[in-house]
This record gives sequence, C-alpha cells and structure tokens, in this order.
Amino acid sequence: MTHAAVLDELVTLVDPGKLLTDPASLDAYGKDWTRQFPPAPLAIVFPKSAEQLQAIVLWANRHRVALVPSGGRTGLSAGAVAANGEVVVSFDYMNRILDFNAFDRTVVCEPGVVTRQLQAFAEEHGLYYPVDFASSGSSQIGGNIGTNAGGIKVIRYGMTRNWVAGLKVVTGKGELLELNKNLIKNATGYDLRQLFIGAEGTLGFVVEATMRLDRTPRNLTAMVLGTPDFDSIMPVLHAFQGKLDLTAFEFFSDKALAKVLARGDVPAPFATDCPFYALLEFEAVNEEVADTALATFEQCVEEGWVLDGVMSQSETQLRNLWKLREYISETISHWTPYKNDISVTVSKVPAFLREIDAIVGEHYPHFEVVWYGHIGDGNLHLNILKPDDLDKETFFATCAKVNQWVFQIVQRYDGSISAEHGVGMTKRDYLGYSRSPEEIACMKAIKAVFDPNGIMNPGKIFAPD
Repeated sequence: MTHAAVLDELVTLVDPGKLLTDPASLDAYGKDWTRQFPPAPLAIVFPKSAEQLQAIVLWANRHRVALVPSGGRTGLSAGAVAANGEVVVSFDYMNRILDFNAFDRTVVCEPGVVTRQLQAFAEEHGLYYPVDFASSGSSQIGGNIGTNAGGIKVIRYGMTRNWVAGLKVVTGKGELLELNKNLIKNATGYDLRQLFIGAEGTLGFVVEATMRLDRTPRNLTAMVLGTPDFDSIMPVLHAFQGKLDLTAFEFFSDKALAKVLARGDVPAPFATDCPFYALLEFEAVNEEVADTALATFEQCVEEGWVLDGVMSQSETQLRNLWKLREYISETISHWTPYKNDISVTVSKVPAFLREIDAIVGEHYPHFEVVWYGHIGDGNLHLNILKPDDLDKETFFATCAKVNQWVFQIVQRYDGSISAEHGVGMTKRDYLGYSRSPEEIACMKAIKAVFDPNGIMNPGKIFAPD
C-alpha cells in the first residue's frame, strides 16, 4: 500500500482532525530538545483513549509502521525523535486527571498530564508530588515514566519509579495490561510495572498511571554556599547530611552561575566570587533546625570548605535561590550545548569529576565547559557549549569524539552513562559502557516479548543491528 492509503486507514481510527501531516506539525512533534537529529515523521496522530491507541498499535503491526511516543518533548536523549518515517503518537489529548483517593494518597492520570498540573492538583488537596525539575511546566507524566525522570529532589524522594503505584499500558502487540493495581505490597512474581518505567516506550505506551502523593513539606528553606574548590562540596554535603534531613543538594560552577546572572532575572546570592556553589534545601520546621543549619554553615566556614553563603528568609528568596540552579539548562540552551548526563556513587564523585574535567580540558581547550547537577545523588551534568562561529554538525561531531574517553571513565567507576535523561538515540551506541553483553541480550529478549514486530520506538536504547 502507498503511504496515502495507509494514512487513509489510520485517520479512521481517531477523532476528526487528530491526524496531522503538514510540515510545521511534522517538524514540531518529530523532535525533542536535543536538536541533534532532524525530524522526519510520516504523520502525527492524537489518540484520546486507550481503545484508540490499541487500534493504532494493531494498525501499525499490520503495516509494519513504527510508532514514536510524544509527550512534552523536553527529553535530552532523542528518545522522542522520529527521524525515519515513523508515526508520532502524541498524548496531548489524553491529559485528564481521572480519580483521586485521599485515603491512599493516589491520583490517577492520563499520560498527557503535565508535571506541574499534577503538582498543583496535589497542592490543592493538601498533598505533594515531589518529582520536580526545570521542565515541569511542559514535561508530561507519560514521558517522565518512560525515562524514569529524576530531578532536584531525588536525594530525599527518589526517582519517578518510586511514585508509580500502578500502570495501564498498551504493549507492542496491542494488549492492554493493568500492572500492580496500585498495591503497596504485592509479592506475586515479576513486577512488570517496573519494566515499563524507564523503557522509553520501547515495550509499549502508558495510557494511565496511578501516582502516589506525599505530605506537604513544611517551611522549605534553601541555602546557597560558595566553595573554594569542588573537593570542598563533598565534606559540606556530609556535614549537613549528618545534622539535617535534606530535601535537595545541588551544585553548579561559576560559569553556570555567570550565564544565569547575565540574563538579569535573578540577583547574585552574595558578593563573593567562588569557583563552585552548593544549593541545599531542608524543612526548617522550628528554630532549632534553622539554628542547626547556621551552626553547620559556621563549621564549614571554619574548616575552609565554604567562603560565603546565604539562607532564604522568605518564599520569594527561596524561589530566587532556586532560580540560580533551575535556570541553568534553559539559559545555556542558547549555545546548543553538547550534554552528558552521568552518575557514580556519591563517594566517588570528586575523583570522577576531576578525571573527566581533565579529559575535556585537554581535548577541547577552546570550548567553554559548564558543570552542574544533582550532587547529592551522584548525578553530574557535563555541558560543552557550542562557539557561535561553529556550525552545529561540526560541533556535535567534534564533541562525540570525547564520549569514548568519558564513558571509559564512567565504566571504570562502575557508573551510568545516563543518570536520568534516558538512552534514546544519543547514548544507544554507548550502552555497553554501563550494561554487560548478557544484560543487553536479556533486555532485547524482553523487548521481543512485548514488541515482537519491533514497532515501538525502534532505534532507541539499542543500536540498530
């Protein structure tokens, strides 16, 4: 059948106007934030129910058409890029909150619910959804589940998988599965729910998710501390963790801070210039906790680990301090950065960062390198900024050469080549640095069970055979 005939059949499976083929839509829905791969989808389709999605998957199997899931398209690994004539399945119209159980502290969402929408819903009911990151205003729950999104609160609350009570998914065979049924304790064999979390849509697509909520934190308070070098950040973390229950512990370099301050949206935290900064957050539930934080700060200054610092005294100041960290990714996007999202155990971070920074500095002395990340859980974001006079293709090709050296260090430290952004297309050729051949073979075998015809987001996670 011709493409036109195939699409004539597809258009009957969704509501009127929910199949797009115009160039602007193909470009917008065929890519994510990576900007590395040019989009080339066949069409964009918008299901409004699990039944419509099942019909789309069965159609795709009949015609051997690949499907790519699309949420907020805020991904940074090209996991939602359609570069080879796939049909993009957008969940923009499956965006309802379906149910809420105050006793169980659970809320049932369709995959197109935006992260901030869920956070606001929880807040309206006196509860809290703790998975948070800079793209929370546009990222969708289905995409968060597909990549097992982390963010700024992992040190206290963990990754997305910690908050998924149950899932309904449509597999690559078109089957509708209900996984775990929202149980806290369920010892009945394999937890298939966890297989779909972080699978990047390669096994099937989420059509409904039951998310757990938590109590609302009380009087969140942030501190930004300037350190004389990176090695000082780890004893600062250890000192504060020994005294307080931290909800976040982030870091960023002076170069990252300079980019944010140059926008003019937020003031500098203090006058002292420092090579590195730590941002920590905790619940100041009473004066004793606040006094403990200040005493720990003074101890860190006496030890020479901290040069200067500030503690928020209001909600406005808390938000402004967080902007110093949360605005980094958006701010440096102007330079089309080449990103690496890597992790090791927390104790190995200083030596790990030193080795990688030395490798990057040696091979790219003329490129600006910006470091930041979730230091409290061992996750570092390495960003190499594109010079204005260098075209994108040459820049990415040049930067790709460093991957082998960086990932060899990751492998030697028993780390991960992707801490929270997923594998997608950008990291698929390097999967072997984090996973053994035996693991990869098992993963491919699992995919074959759920997606025997290979139509679900092909080319992601695994390099083409």
